[in-house]
Amino acid sequence: MARILHVGNFSLKAKGAFQHSVEHKLSNGLIRNGHQVVNFSDRDAARAGSVLGRSKFGGRGAANKSLRSLCRHMGPDVVLFGQADVIAAETIAAIRQDSPSIRILQWNVDPMFETNNVARLLSKTEVVHATLVSTAGEALALLKRPGMLLGFLPNPVDFSIERGRCHEVEHLPYDLFYACGNPSQPLREVAGIDWDMNEYMARLLAKLPDARVLAPGIAGAPHLAGAAYQAGLEQAALGLNISRRDDNFLYSSDRLAHMCGNGQAILIARTVGYDTLFSDEEMVFFDGMDDLAEKIAALIAEPRRRMTLAAAGRARYHALFNEQRVAKYVLEVALGDIDPADYPWPTLLQ
Repeated sequence: MARILHVGNFSLKAKGAFQHSVEHKLSNGLIRNGHQVVNFSDRDAARAGSVLGRSKFGGRGAANKSLRSLCRHMGPDVVLFGQADVIAAETIAAIRQDSPSIRILQWNVDPMFETNNVARLLSKTEVVHATLVSTAGEALALLKRPGMLLGFLPNPVDFSIERGRCHEVEHLPYDLFYACGNPSQPLREVAGIDWDMNEYMARLLAKLPDARVLAPGIAGAPHLAGAAYQAGLEQAALGLNISRRDDNFLYSSDRLAHMCGNGQAILIARTVGYDTLFSDEEMVFFDGMDDLAEKIAALIAEPRRRMTLAAAGRARYHALFNEQRVAKYVLEVALGDIDPADYPWPTLLQ
């Protein structure tokens, strides 16, 4: 069993404390697999080290010193960095110098078409043993470095977090759920067209005038976080998954796991590539807005069919991407001891 230090956004300051975050799910999975895990919130450590205890920027130096000191005292076998932007590459290099046998992995669930995100990843590629990103395929080639393992990170589901069972309920308060943090900036590319999602949803719902829709963030609707977000997920039959772009292989916001895990039937563009892992009886793949509207209408009209599809998709998603399996995969990649044949998703970029 390994001793693992997990560095990421475990912040208690954020709304809802990021209850659905990948950080929590990976730590849960590692612990349930029998490993010792210590979580280190880089942002909270930086705030604590700032002059007034408020700024994560003012206390960066203190957070980096604290992390190195913790590594010296804890002696972890593995350190995982989950978008821990407060921690400098120089600190990671120093940790490796202190403990030459230690293994370091960085993981990231932001898109590869964001230049700032690529820059954040590249800032640490020279000092980590492995990098995992929630995009698969050749888009990852930008990150390739000699001697570094590089591959795909699935968005995990955790039934202790995604507790809803919409697939078991015939009549729910809402037909459709779509959450969007920033609908207007930047625009989202759907089927090759850049959309303000306020406009996209307005046009889609004009084709579905009787649909009952819960769309946090759209058309001025309030965003949901924490318990309120989970409650919203538990009240809708269908989950619309439109991320920033639909042409990066397997890239998706982690809302895909949230919606599917809570028993919503998933609607996702075929171009994303999830049809390589799920059948048409497990997810609904659409090609363009008209096709999407037709499929939504058909499932609203046939709730029993929707329930069957949602149950199958939820079971398949959990079998593929449950927190223990994904955590096992992450640790094996970190240790450089992975057999790609053990996993049905694309693993390491060759």
